[in-house]
Amino acid sequence: MTIELGNDSVDLGIVVSDSDSALGFYRDLLGMVHEGDMPMPVGGGGTMHRLRCGRSLIKVIKFDDNPRSAAGGPIQNALGFRYLTIHCTNIAEVLTDAEAAGVEIVLKRTELRPGVTVAMMYDPDGNIVELVNYA
Repeated sequence: MTIELGNDSVDLGIVVSDSDSALGFYRDLLGMVHEGDMPMPVGGGGTMHRLRCGRSLIKVIKFDDNPRSAAGGPIQNALGFRYLTIHCTNIAEVLTDAEAAGVEIVLKRTELRPGVTVAMMYDPDGNIVELVNYA
């Protein structure tokens, strides 16, 4: 049987090493709306910061004891979920703000094909965030 969707979006959990840095990136720089925090029911304790990105929910999770790091870096370095894509219409402005904040840009604004522009950057824990615009 296939999935019967109850929502037209996908939520994502991102385990981070530092809540303040992660919130500074996702909430303050990218502008995701902070809906609130809740204790983590698994993993020995921690906090889930719930951020809204359109209809999607980005769950920024800080455990009391940091787990070991996953293989970060370029997308070809490991198996598994490797990057988050956010559709936006102001890539150039977001990149300017990101660079001013010291964020490492993985891929500068690039037109992949006519009408499709992308850019990629690292969050504070080395996770890749891709920005894409379909003109």
